[in-house]
Amino acid sequence: MDLELLWKKQPAEVDLAQVAALISGTQKKNGEIPWFEGGETDPWDHVESAMGLAVCGYTQQARLAYQWLAECQLSDGSWYSAYINGAPVDKTRDTNVTAYIAVGLYHYYLITGDTAFLEQMWVTVRSAIDFAVSLQAKTGEIYWAKSPELEVHPMALLTGSSSIFMSIKCALAIAKKLGIRREYWETAAIKLQKAICSGYRLFNIAKSHYSMDWFYPVLCGAVTGKNAGKRLDQYWKKFVVEGMGVLCVSTRHWVTVAETCELVVALAAAGNHKVAEIVFNWMHERRFEDGSYWCGFTYPDMVIWPEEKVTWTNAVLLLAADALYNLSPAGRLFSHDFWDEGDIF
Repeated sequence: MDLELLWKKQPAEVDLAQVAALISGTQKKNGEIPWFEGGETDPWDHVESAMGLAVCGYTQQARLAYQWLAECQLSDGSWYSAYINGAPVDKTRDTNVTAYIAVGLYHYYLITGDTAFLEQMWVTVRSAIDFAVSLQAKTGEIYWAKSPELEVHPMALLTGSSSIFMSIKCALAIAKKLGIRREYWETAAIKLQKAICSGYRLFNIAKSHYSMDWFYPVLCGAVTGKNAGKRLDQYWKKFVVEGMGVLCVSTRHWVTVAETCELVVALAAAGNHKVAEIVFNWMHERRFEDGSYWCGFTYPDMVIWPEEKVTWTNAVLLLAADALYNLSPAGRLFSHDFWDEGDIF
């Protein structure tokens, strides 16, 4: 990637170099990217952080992050839910956490064009998606995890299943690039999309006060067109604090930068760039002196919480900037139009 061109394209309010420096500086030599110095690493947020690095041209560090995952993948294709210094601290095997590597690797390919790396990582991706699909219910939703004792939790989460839908799409795109067919993945994706579009009927309704359950069906491209607009409009006032951002949970006065930037990506994905840019601009005062962004803040007292500088929060801000301003060749990854053009399934 032409970094000089990237810096010229960046929005004036965001210093991409400073934001990327936080992620780069937190990454360990073996490729692992914890939440913050001394914090835990979970594979989903690790991938999100690698995507942020790739957007800013740190492709070798992103590559190292994916290689770290390949090295610690379990024999059934999954990963543990959390690690500290490489040692598992939560041995739950989460389907969403596992599947997300496909999104990261396809994102990496769109930026680098490195087909050889896709070939190198194919077994890792195949095993991860197979693990997630193996926990799909007959009605299409995907159960969220296996316990440390390897018992299946017969419960599905709307946010998690939506993210897995995006992961399967990216895995199918990788397979297509490599000339491989995975028809049972296509079948799984179609069933999963139908389940997501059914609303909360098949999912744990206790999570419906989380904002991600609101916009993730749009972000992942399961809900599109007029239905996407209707869904975003329906719960806007429940989760959006005008001029501030998005609540993590509707029952708490806590606005988070990550959820706000993910809503930006969802809006842009559905083609509503004007509103997406307005929401994105709310974030530019929520920064530390080094240019990195807060994780979240309470209101009306405006207390920063937590105080740590979180890698994946800053990574999703970079992804939001990319979705709005096409900073990298992967800027349209979440766009519904992009997938219509690709004709994956």
